[in-house]
Amino acid sequence: MKKMLTSLPAKLLLGIIIGVILGLFVPQNVMSVIVPIKNVLGQIINFIVPLIVIGFIAPSITKLGSNASKMLGVALFIAYISSLLAALLSLVSGMFIIPILPTASQAETLKELPPDIFGLAIPQIMSVMSALAFSVLIGLSAVWTKSKTIITILSEFQNMVLDIVTKVIIPILPIFICFTFTCLSYDGTITKQLPIFVSAVVIVIIGHFIWMTVLYLVAGAYSGKNPMEVVKHYGPAYITAVGTMSSAATLAIALRCAKKSSVLRDDMIDFGIPLFANIHLCGSVLTETFFVMIVSKVLYNKLPDISTMILFCILLAIFAIGAPGVPGGTVMASLGLITGVLGFDAAGTALMLAIFAIQDSFGTACNVTGDGALTLILTGYAEKHNVEKQNISINL
Repeated sequence: MKKMLTSLPAKLLLGIIIGVILGLFVPQNVMSVIVPIKNVLGQIINFIVPLIVIGFIAPSITKLGSNASKMLGVALFIAYISSLLAALLSLVSGMFIIPILPTASQAETLKELPPDIFGLAIPQIMSVMSALAFSVLIGLSAVWTKSKTIITILSEFQNMVLDIVTKVIIPILPIFICFTFTCLSYDGTITKQLPIFVSAVVIVIIGHFIWMTVLYLVAGAYSGKNPMEVVKHYGPAYITAVGTMSSAATLAIALRCAKKSSVLRDDMIDFGIPLFANIHLCGSVLTETFFVMIVSKVLYNKLPDISTMILFCILLAIFAIGAPGVPGGTVMASLGLITGVLGFDAAGTALMLAIFAIQDSFGTACNVTGDGALTLILTGYAEKHNVEKQNISINL
């Protein structure tokens, strides 16, 4: 019992509860201290994220050897298909459900958070997408040229990143999540805006679980392995994603969860989990598809026509592959689609950003948890196509 209470999931849940309560009662002068602390912790986590991407993907590609290019293509394909089908599921559901929902006319105004009095900035050495591109190119080129020195350096760098994860990220995560929810509670995101679109949010969350179920059933059927051997370990990753609202910031915990599964190959975990954290955003895509239809109904009193929505879904799934795994990354990357394809004006775009932020944590949790299913598919593919298993021993 003591071990359960001191476990990472328990600490994360406690952080969420304490954060919500603090946000309801703390005065502005206390928030003036909490806001900069939260921002600094977030900056530290975000700074480390590109290092995690490089530290896992590049060495994993080198360990895949001649199969690296093939596995990368498979990963991109299944990530796109998952996001596209999730968007189409949301589209079909929205066409039937949204016309009968009691839609609201506008969102309530949020309470303004105190300014960050420190303003400390810890910029990343490179963006997450740059780190992803760098990892893929360095890994593939090391394989093509058979550069033993670079392969050794990448392996040692991976060990260094593992220590950073276990000694820095994991200890500060509960504090960061606590202060994040303090801010959400203080500014009214939880207490004011949520009721306006509560019906839509509940429907979307149900959709997340339906899609995660589909992914794991397909993964289990394809790989011939029990998907519950993956799902049962993903609780901490799901909770962390809810708290951080970022696939990238949850990466360290997702890796730890996946490593506990007895049916996932270690080499596929090290390759797939960091990659999917940046290119597989099925939950966010599902959510955005449903919410653009809600906003269209609220502001313009009509749903977009079906052909426009199908085009939107096809393009959104592509944009999601390149969207940053940070809070609101998917909707920010696709603003051009929202205005160009759907024709939303400034008011529609603003409302879309607001309501997307309400559930962003749950969409991210769906993204992260779905990555386990796609990694199971990769494991099945590797075994079916005789991709030699690499002897990797990494403990998180």
